[in-house]
Amino acid sequence: MTNDVSRGQWGSKLGFILAASGSAIGLGNVVFFSANAYKFGAGAFYVPYLIALAVVGVPVMIMEFGLGGLSRRSFPGAMRQVAGQGGEFLGWWALMNALFICMYYTTIVGWVLGMWLGAFGESLWAESVALPKYGYVDQGGMAEGAVPNPTAYFFSMLARWSCVLFVAVIWIINLIICYRGTKSIEKAVRVFVPLMWLFMIVLIIRGVSLPGGLDGVYLLFTPDFKAMGEIEVWRGAFSQIFFTLSLGFGIMTAYASYLPRKSDHTSSALMIASMNCGFEFIAGLAIFSLIFVFAIAPKASTLGMMFFVVPQGIASLPAGAQAFGILFFTLLLLAGLSSTISLVEGLGSGLIDKFGTGMGVGARRLVLVVICLLGFAGSAIFAWPTVVDPFLKDDGTLGFTLIDLVNHWAFDYGLLICGLFECLLVGWVFGAGKLRAYLNEHSSFHLGVWFDVLIKFIIPALLAVLIGFGVYGEFGEDGLYGAKMAGSSKALAAGIAVCWMTTTVVVAAVLVLLTRPEEPSREEESTEVSS
Repeated sequence: MTNDVSRGQWGSKLGFILAASGSAIGLGNVVFFSANAYKFGAGAFYVPYLIALAVVGVPVMIMEFGLGGLSRRSFPGAMRQVAGQGGEFLGWWALMNALFICMYYTTIVGWVLGMWLGAFGESLWAESVALPKYGYVDQGGMAEGAVPNPTAYFFSMLARWSCVLFVAVIWIINLIICYRGTKSIEKAVRVFVPLMWLFMIVLIIRGVSLPGGLDGVYLLFTPDFKAMGEIEVWRGAFSQIFFTLSLGFGIMTAYASYLPRKSDHTSSALMIASMNCGFEFIAGLAIFSLIFVFAIAPKASTLGMMFFVVPQGIASLPAGAQAFGILFFTLLLLAGLSSTISLVEGLGSGLIDKFGTGMGVGARRLVLVVICLLGFAGSAIFAWPTVVDPFLKDDGTLGFTLIDLVNHWAFDYGLLICGLFECLLVGWVFGAGKLRAYLNEHSSFHLGVWFDVLIKFIIPALLAVLIGFGVYGEFGEDGLYGAKMAGSSKALAAGIAVCWMTTTVVVAAVLVLLTRPEEPSREEESTEVSS
């Protein structure tokens, strides 16, 4: 059995709540949710989103907390106790998929750092700027060679090698915050999370107080029910739930494993899910009020919303544009960091549990340094500044294109695949009733048989349908995703898909086979779980 003291413990339940909610509250809450809502019919997105939250999000979070509390191990170790080597394989596969996401997500946070530094200057908030080097962009009657800021500022930054330096800084911050485990993470989130709430409240007050701001709020809550008939809306909602609640990453299981065994995991899951969705709620109000006030009509890509649309609205404020711009990018930076540290810790916890027994603090330091070095190498590829779209209509640089391609597989499919097999293994191999009995033993809110039904039948069926329709769509008229993207090709699009699938499967299989002599046997693990 893993030594609980050597693995670390949260200093308090508040520290755990802030860390888990900080992981959940990231860029996905601030911008991605609003972009998906804008893309999928505004208010119409709320219906499938809330259904996904109730039917999948909360039950899966409770399940992942229960796995961590019951096993006292990170995700691969917990899944090994649930279903042997097959379960451990899924655990490592999920962490490898999370590493792909972590690498490009950290690159995005590096871009946020670059924009945050630029927000202190004047050029970012200029009305327009010429970019003759990159060609003409049609921006609704603007002069040739000129684009509105901060669009021009962002693409100019993207085409410079300084982005790689920004990414390196973010990885160094991740290393520093995760260096002492729960102690240093808890100190960071006690600052990050309250500030995120404060800054977002300030932005929403400013947005809705502008003339026409409330009309944007009305748009957010006006469903276009025709949009709900599209499978993409539902897949987007379910993917958003997994991403925004940090499900399928192994994070929540690792974080819960640092709690005392008799913790109330059900109540914690309900509280964190409520905090997360409450934050998304007010973020949607802030973003939609700014979009409507300044009549901005974006393509609604998540990165476009973050770096072009909202900052463009802030730049158009009648007063205090720079101050609110600094506030916005500070919010994004804190939200991004609170998520990246959890991604690093989730992977680090798994490797330390697997290989670090008896090595003490030295194991954590070595593992974290290796993760951050490998992570930086991957993130640097996503920050590659080679310009492939000189007209700035789509992806701009090669790194931007690679993020789009990898995100499609690791985010749109990877998280749902992990959730599907996680529920199947827990529900049918280990037994959903057994996990429910453990959760109810220490919970003030008792789970009924409905929990078993959700884990064994309903959630797997829903996820299988969404994944199946997605795969079917890959063979449509347009071919494999990204084949016609700027800076891409059929070979690159196929290569990224194969790279993602091969790397996650092979590395996961190797890690399963690298069994340490002191690891308990399958029979010993079953005894530990049952005791």
